[in-house]
Amino acid sequence: MKLASYNVENFFQRARAMNLATWNKGSGILKLHAEMNRIIGKTTYTTADKTQILKLMKQLGIDKKDDGGDWVILRQNHGHLVTRRKNGKIEVVANGRGDWIGWLDLKYEAVDEIATRMTAKAIAEIKADVLGMVEAENRPSLLRFRNDMLPSSIRYEHVMLIDGNDERGIDVAIMTRQGFEIASMRSHVDDTDAKGQIFSRDCAAYTIVTPQNNRLFVLVNHFKSKSGSQITANAKRERQATQVAKIYNELRNNGAKFIAVIGDLNDFPGSAPLQPLFANTDLKDISSHMAFDDGGFPGTFGSCTAKNKFDYLLLSPELMAKVAAGGVFRKGLWPGEKPQKWQKFNEILKPIHAASDHAAIWAEINI
Repeated sequence: MKLASYNVENFFQRARAMNLATWNKGSGILKLHAEMNRIIGKTTYTTADKTQILKLMKQLGIDKKDDGGDWVILRQNHGHLVTRRKNGKIEVVANGRGDWIGWLDLKYEAVDEIATRMTAKAIAEIKADVLGMVEAENRPSLLRFRNDMLPSSIRYEHVMLIDGNDERGIDVAIMTRQGFEIASMRSHVDDTDAKGQIFSRDCAAYTIVTPQNNRLFVLVNHFKSKSGSQITANAKRERQATQVAKIYNELRNNGAKFIAVIGDLNDFPGSAPLQPLFANTDLKDISSHMAFDDGGFPGTFGSCTAKNKFDYLLLSPELMAKVAAGGVFRKGLWPGEKPQKWQKFNEILKPIHAASDHAAIWAEINI
């Protein structure tokens, strides 16, 4: 099996009306959406307002069904704005904002930009059986990405994301291919210590059953970034590393053999904040394996220097013993100006085209 971790730097799903070839093609839809929300927000609906609501609903394709159009969905959560009769007639039954709870939403889909397509291309070329993902937006956008952007040859049967603690929607997720079943999942968003909440996002713990009926425990992480006060950030990462070590050791004490701690830990291996993971557990870094190929660059982020090794596959000894190969996949990462540091996808002509500012890290494991 192939295990990988990839910080995809958010897919940023976008309203369909804003995801067209030109701004002009979608601007009219956005104007209709804004106009209807303006009217339905009124305290009282006049006869003229009701007539205009019906006109706008027809233009937006939702006159026959709340989600019938391509661009918007009418959410009638409590009470009703409109009633549709069996004879096909539609009537505005609310007399104002106070008669119902709801709104007009835009429909969303994965951003069809070069960077998103490069993310899909990278994932398709990596061909991981179990892929831990960092900075995924939410499960619906991840499903859209899978369905709309990934080729059928790299079908991920299972896609799971548990909302974490970051309000920006940069969560951790997992995708697995056919035969790699998600047997259980556990969130650690509520883990606390003496200083309060521990995880900036989550340490999502998944149990994967492989085709050979082995149980693989995968802990997907995204530690606190280096932004802001370094003292505060370092302390937060150290608390997170301490808690992940605790979770890992509990799994070991309960008899688990095949465990992987993966994700973006936002610090290099020799850093003080990460020491609880290396000093207080028997975890092994895949990059230390004799079969691991870093492509001539020790890091996984940005310029890929040793201090920019942020992405990890940390494996239990039993899992490390099963490793056949490993490496860093950088084709989706901007390689710098000439001379380019590593091979990139031909479509990446400038930094904004890059799939991510992180490389993916992977391992072939014989379980």
